[in-house]
Amino acid sequence: MPTLILVRHGRSTANTAGLLAGWTPGVALDERGTAQAATLPERLKDLPLSEVVSSPLQRCRETVAPLLAARPELTAHTDDRIGECDYGDWSGRKLAELAGEPLMEVVQQHPTAAAFPGGESMRQMQHRAAEAVREWNARVERDHGSDAVYVMCSHGDIIKSLVADALGLHLDLFQRISVEPCSVTAIRYTRLRPFLVRLGDTGDFASLAPREEPQSPNAPVGGGAGAP
Repeated sequence: MPTLILVRHGRSTANTAGLLAGWTPGVALDERGTAQAATLPERLKDLPLSEVVSSPLQRCRETVAPLLAARPELTAHTDDRIGECDYGDWSGRKLAELAGEPLMEVVQQHPTAAAFPGGESMRQMQHRAAEAVREWNARVERDHGSDAVYVMCSHGDIIKSLVADALGLHLDLFQRISVEPCSVTAIRYTRLRPFLVRLGDTGDFASLAPREEPQSPNAPVGGGAGAP
């Protein structure tokens, strides 16, 4: 079966502002995110890509734009099922403000029990994304062969949930996974099981350096509701 290249969108204006964007319209890449997206064609140049599938949200479409411009032969698709988690009433609110909500502790420690007011549950999020991947795997294999490689550009919580699914990891543990903006995660699917072959690869190790301000050892990392 195909190899899936999961790309998280580049850094967005919501990331910079510390907002939980969700499906809030008009969230674009910031200056750094635009620069990150511009590196994708070079980073993926050695891969014979067959398709590009993107979340319909603006920040993902802007992330894959340079790749599509560099490879005009690629067909671009959008799929709502790999769009960001629907955070409902939490969408557009500051993460610092949400940190005091009792539900945030559930999101971090027991996400299978977390459902966002006016939105969806994290279980629903993972289910729809995993179903999308399985359907795209079958479609890509049918159209391009079992050795095909394709790209999906999505969001932090979506990608972490797909990694957990591939590893057979309970969703309650998925907040232990971190994917930086514009990072590349690769999952190779086979008939019997998937293999995680890259996780959150940016090619930049600067983010591993000690922070100027100390961070709590229990602080969440990653994207979406798992963002610090």
